[in-house]
Amino acid sequence: MDKIRTIISKEWAEVFKNRLVLFSVIFLPLLLVALPLVTLAITNGLDGGQINGGDEIPVAAALCEGLGEAECMEVYLLDLFALLFMILPVSIPVSIAAYSVVGEKSTHSLEPLLATPITTTELLAGKMLAAIIPAVVATWIAFLIYLIGVRFMVNSAVFSRVIDPLWLVAIFIVGPLLTVLSVCSAMMISSRVSDPRAAEQIASVVILPIILIVVGQSAGLLIIDRQLVILGAIVVFLIDILLVFLTINLFQRETILTRWK
Repeated sequence: MDKIRTIISKEWAEVFKNRLVLFSVIFLPLLLVALPLVTLAITNGLDGGQINGGDEIPVAAALCEGLGEAECMEVYLLDLFALLFMILPVSIPVSIAAYSVVGEKSTHSLEPLLATPITTTELLAGKMLAAIIPAVVATWIAFLIYLIGVRFMVNSAVFSRVIDPLWLVAIFIVGPLLTVLSVCSAMMISSRVSDPRAAEQIASVVILPIILIVVGQSAGLLIIDRQLVILGAIVVFLIDILLVFLTINLFQRETILTRWK
């Protein structure tokens, strides 16, 4: 465990020198907090006749039972913004994990590390946790700030929809599972390419399914409900197990030491 903590400390000391990583960890969560609160402040100044009524909002029938038109619009917008928070646990760790192997290779700091008695599992566990922890913590803090801000801007009926167990499970359980998926994907790519930017760009593809879900929800093509969230959690958990296994087995330290250029 001491070796893993040492790897985590080393990773943070290196990657947080990168401005792009700092932007991902600090400013991206702040942006996703500010965006819904500003939008909500603007829409609060409009009455039900100035915004689309509940019957014109996609999937409104599933969201707005017992609510007025203005409240329905608030719930619809807040659900979309809550879904955007699912991007954070996928996007934040990509830049950290993608740099963790190929970035060290390019600076010639990986070879001495691989030559030490540390096992591949310990090495990768430290690198994975170094990417997972900031992403999960940043996402949870940003979402809690978002909830506090929303609480002061909407009534109790609307806020009860925002703290629905659906979103709590999505943020606090599915979010970390997505982080593991993102980290494993980025590390597998990072161990196979020779350029940190290429690794990050390729690994960023894992964000695409989340974006498609956001688009599908906003267009009324699907409804994010509890069954879908639970099913998603199970599927992502199983994928995570497979990806962790593949990440460890595809990491060829001897090849990196002797032939990777």
